[in-house]
Amino acid sequence: MDYSELFNLPLPTLGKMANEIVERECGRVVTFVVDATINYTNICASKCKFCAFYARKDGFTLTHDQILERIAKAVSAGATQIMLQGGLNPELGIEWFESLFSKIKKAFPGIHLHSLSPPEIVFLSKLEGLSYEEILERLKKAGLDSLPGGGAEILVDRIRKRISPRKCSSDEWIEVMRTAHKLGMPTTATMVFGHIEEDEDILEHLLKIKELQSETNGFTAFIPWTFHPGNTELDFIPKVGATRYLRVLAISRIVLDNFRNIQASWLSQGFEIAKLSLFFGANDFGGTLLEESVIRATGKEFRPARIEEIVEAIRSVGKIPARRDTYYRILEYY
Repeated sequence: MDYSELFNLPLPTLGKMANEIVERECGRVVTFVVDATINYTNICASKCKFCAFYARKDGFTLTHDQILERIAKAVSAGATQIMLQGGLNPELGIEWFESLFSKIKKAFPGIHLHSLSPPEIVFLSKLEGLSYEEILERLKKAGLDSLPGGGAEILVDRIRKRISPRKCSSDEWIEVMRTAHKLGMPTTATMVFGHIEEDEDILEHLLKIKELQSETNGFTAFIPWTFHPGNTELDFIPKVGATRYLRVLAISRIVLDNFRNIQASWLSQGFEIAKLSLFFGANDFGGTLLEESVIRATGKEFRPARIEEIVEAIRSVGKIPARRDTYYRILEYY
């Protein structure tokens, strides 16, 4: 198939193609996870043009105790997954993370640390003069369970040089993920679109992660979401609409035939479009996001999703809700 032709198909046709794949591979079950994203620092050497979160002034770094307090609050609300992500802060070396992860695992042995991202691993590698493998082995030993796919944006260096020139290259992102998979550490893959990319760049991104998945089978899911321009250097770019989001989501499902799980993005699109996305390729509703700061920094209104809200949203479109863990194992049906 010439995948580039997918961008020209009518949206209902794309949706039908994607939905047929979901029904065949996943049935009517739609999963979600109870989680929190704790952004531990906004001090960042990268200063990407699309980011509203990094410190222009008023930089902060949470202490270990503050992070543990936030995790305790999330765990008391039922969280099974914690995502720690922050800026590329040169003051935070690997020992800071090793100590933090060890404390977390001691205090909350059942929590899954789905944390950091390839840019943070690349940054630590350069900061410490260690290989990706050495960094990941040490972090895994300290308690890191899996890597989220943050920092991918669009895996085309022509684009990355314009919007995030100080961040890791597409090859570096891929190599961190390859190394994590080799060490038995699963990861997710992501894509942020709706800024300066073209259709061909989205397709190149999808084919790169598809190729790595064929090699390692280490990705548990793919999560595409849309760029929010508020309070960024790219605030002149119009926000992507629902039809474009659904088109790219459906194309992702069709192209990524070696990914079982594709996540809807209620955070970037809202609940109504997230429900619709369950017929355009998504089989997962994402997380409750008991805490999150990056999207909020763009000025977008944000509040965590309640479990009951997600369950009702999934049921309302005739699907079967199921709470999962980070590995996409079902914990409870509703």
